[in-house]
Amino acid sequence: MQPPPASAQAIVCHELTKQFGDFRAVDKITLSVAQGEIFGFLGANGAGKTTAMRMLCGLSYPSAGQATVAGFDVYRQQEKIKQNIGYMSQKFSLYENLTILENIEFFGGIYGLSNQQLRAKSEELITTLGLHKEAKKLVGSLPLGWKQKLAFSVAIIHEPKIVFLDEPTGGVDPVTRRQFWDLIYAAADRGITNFVTTHYMDEAEYCNRVSIMVDGRVEALDSPANLKLQYHADSMDEVFYQLARGAQRGE
Repeated sequence: MQPPPASAQAIVCHELTKQFGDFRAVDKITLSVAQGEIFGFLGANGAGKTTAMRMLCGLSYPSAGQATVAGFDVYRQQEKIKQNIGYMSQKFSLYENLTILENIEFFGGIYGLSNQQLRAKSEELITTLGLHKEAKKLVGSLPLGWKQKLAFSVAIIHEPKIVFLDEPTGGVDPVTRRQFWDLIYAAADRGITNFVTTHYMDEAEYCNRVSIMVDGRVEALDSPANLKLQYHADSMDEVFYQLARGAQRGE
């Protein structure tokens, strides 16, 4: 598959590397992600996914290589990167002792929304999620699936260019996982790039393209359909197994 044109690239990496002493956690990864693309970033535990994502989010300096995120350099413009991305981790990232509305207002304020923008976004978010009756309930009282959908919605309340999703559906039931992906599709339709890590290989099928890391390197990168053809596999599970079984390291 041809890489997206430079004008449409949300993320560009060239031989991006992270070294910890004698250990190379990320080994010269090269990839590009288009604006509005749903990009799956896969790999077994210890493959280097989290380390790579931390560099792309402006939380860790690379040891070598080049990368831009939303057009900003990962070495010199980390604060600009943070202003133009959203982030959601596997671990729930909202305050459980605040209400739904208080969480929305708090994070909207952190992202720099004006009072007028915040009122409009709060109403829009609560309506979209169907949470009018629950708006003043503590977040801690919500089922996990609703918490995750709320966390995603808050992560993109400021309409970032890119949202990084680190195993966002871990522990969520299959029906709620599919509903969560509807939110991802809707964000992509608005031009937001979704950079997703997941251990669920059925979710890899939902991505436009997928990369698979093994021992710090990108061993495969293409659409799910093309990867299955290339590896003579019926599912992304089989593709992943063929690549990951050769890994030399783990957690």
